[in-house]
Amino acid sequence: MGFLEALLGRRKPVRPDLDQLFGLPSAAITLEAAAGFRPTGLGSVCFAAVEGGAFAEVERQVRALLDADTADGGVPVETSRDGYGYSWLLARHSPDDLPGLVNDLHAVNSELEANGFGPQLLCSLVGFKDAEGRSLALVYLYKRGTFYPFAPVAGGGEKRDSALELQVKAMVGDDLRVEQDLTRWFPVWGAPGL
Repeated sequence: MGFLEALLGRRKPVRPDLDQLFGLPSAAITLEAAAGFRPTGLGSVCFAAVEGGAFAEVERQVRALLDADTADGGVPVETSRDGYGYSWLLARHSPDDLPGLVNDLHAVNSELEANGFGPQLLCSLVGFKDAEGRSLALVYLYKRGTFYPFAPVAGGGEKRDSALELQVKAMVGDDLRVEQDLTRWFPVWGAPGL
């Protein structure tokens, strides 16, 4: 960091590193061994939709890419829009095919980024559940290149299990680049795949 950056409190932004997504399978093994959380087979990508033909074409290409993976009878990819106007693309795999799910999420992010829509990417998440039915997501922040855990309390409205999130942070710290600034651990209420 240069003198002026230090003086003004500015830092260079972290460059997204989509290859960080490939750390999720090893984090899943750690989560299952340490806390009993297993992948659900659901993952999603959130992005700010842009009006126009170019974005619509890229979105069509992404859907075609993921739908091709389901030609053997799987469920096609689903798209939705949340209450804030963000678009979500949900991919489904069997719970024991986390590497395939991660490949799909990486492909979606890469395709949007390669076509100039990287600034519209917000996050990607992979869902987990334990034997008690508690939900957990590992959320990848595209613009930060980091992960954080999100654990909503079941049936608790919009409450989160902060203690569990901190435990998961400690568990997966060797597998994933975890976001250290807790104020960036945004809730993703009702996110597809959670």
